[in-house]
Amino acid sequence: MNSIPKFILVLPNIRSAHNVGAMFRTADGAGVDKIYLTGYTPCPPHSRLDKVSLGAEKWVPWEYAKQTGRLLKKLKEQGYNIVALEQTPKSVNIYEWTPNFPLVLVVGNEKTGVTKSLLKYCDAEIELDMKGKKKSLNVSVAAGITMYYISSKHN
Repeated sequence: MNSIPKFILVLPNIRSAHNVGAMFRTADGAGVDKIYLTGYTPCPPHSRLDKVSLGAEKWVPWEYAKQTGRLLKKLKEQGYNIVALEQTPKSVNIYEWTPNFPLVLVVGNEKTGVTKSLLKYCDAEIELDMKGKKKSLNVSVAAGITMYYISSKHN
């Protein structure tokens, strides 16, 4: 068993239990070591979350933390590189960025994204290149693409 997780997913204030369940399932497939659920993000056991995750919530290690900022500060002090998946003036295309492990990926709320108060803890801000008119994806889809990209760079 690994002594320290190399790839952590942080889900602050995700509204939809379906999105959380989908991210548990994808995190399992992508090899995420641990998930932190923060704020009002639904936690297992939860009927809608459990249905979508297909049991991944039972074996992907997870923990609840009320305050995301405190959690990110603690993880930064432990040596994690903290990366936000968010479109900002500073964000770079994910495919022009190289992950540095151990790594924390922070994805944002469905409507408000990763807040400015959380971005201040981040070492990098990354985004997916959006070709269409709607310049966003569902959070679980965007997180899934990003988890698999990061996982492909971890040896």
